[in-house]
Amino acid sequence: MLVLLPPSEGKADPIEAGRGAATRGGGRLDLGALSLPGLTAARTEVLAELVELCAADAVKAREVLGLSEGLKGEVAKNAGLRTAGTRPAGEIYTGVLYDALGLASLDAAARKRAERSLLVFSGLWGAVRIDDRIPSYRCSMGVKLPGLGALGAYWRGPMAEVLPEAAGTGLLLDLRSAAYATAWKPKGEVAERTATVRVLQSKIVNGVEKRSVVSHFNKATKGRLVRDLLVAGAEPADPAELVETLRGLGYAVEAQAPAKAGKPWALDVIVTEL
Repeated sequence: MLVLLPPSEGKADPIEAGRGAATRGGGRLDLGALSLPGLTAARTEVLAELVELCAADAVKAREVLGLSEGLKGEVAKNAGLRTAGTRPAGEIYTGVLYDALGLASLDAAARKRAERSLLVFSGLWGAVRIDDRIPSYRCSMGVKLPGLGALGAYWRGPMAEVLPEAAGTGLLLDLRSAAYATAWKPKGEVAERTATVRVLQSKIVNGVEKRSVVSHFNKATKGRLVRDLLVAGAEPADPAELVETLRGLGYAVEAQAPAKAGKPWALDVIVTEL
């Protein structure tokens, strides 16, 4: 099973991320040591342009990155990425999904499963595993760099070369947000063993059920869902088996199998309380 996750907009500072945790590494960024080495050349290009942009013109960099005045410190952070301290990506990424996932509190066996099965998409790195050592940065997949263009489009070529092999032969659980899904779309038989997940809140209004897409709690539910799979040691082989596994873990799941070959399954997880 391979689980595709979005990153978080906010990132923990490497020093703060390491406090009170048994972490590996530290030191400066080594692109050649990251997982998915087929992405190294693309990572090198994006990193070079991002660092140059942020070091040369802070005002333009803020505009390109879509940062407010209050986040101008992120520009300086990006300018120093080559010499910044690093920590495992699982400690750098924070926010609602990662709080609910709770990587730091997993037991050793569940942590090993997480290192093997979780892949976090990134505008800067393409995709990393949670034990890859990276610095804190700010660069979403929606950014359009002056030289390389829109990062979602830029990453499609490198991802198409690398991700099918990384997906292996088992289930692909795609929990990415729309912006990060633009970087790679599973095709063919890989798509057929892919499941996407939407979280819907169910309410009874005047005796009639109403369902709505939730945002903040969408992330929290996805984080809990992944954690429950890891803790249970579940290894569903395909989307149909995933549905049964999630139901066995107490989730209300409605599944829609693809109408034609080469398309993913669509799963709705229904929640009543947020």
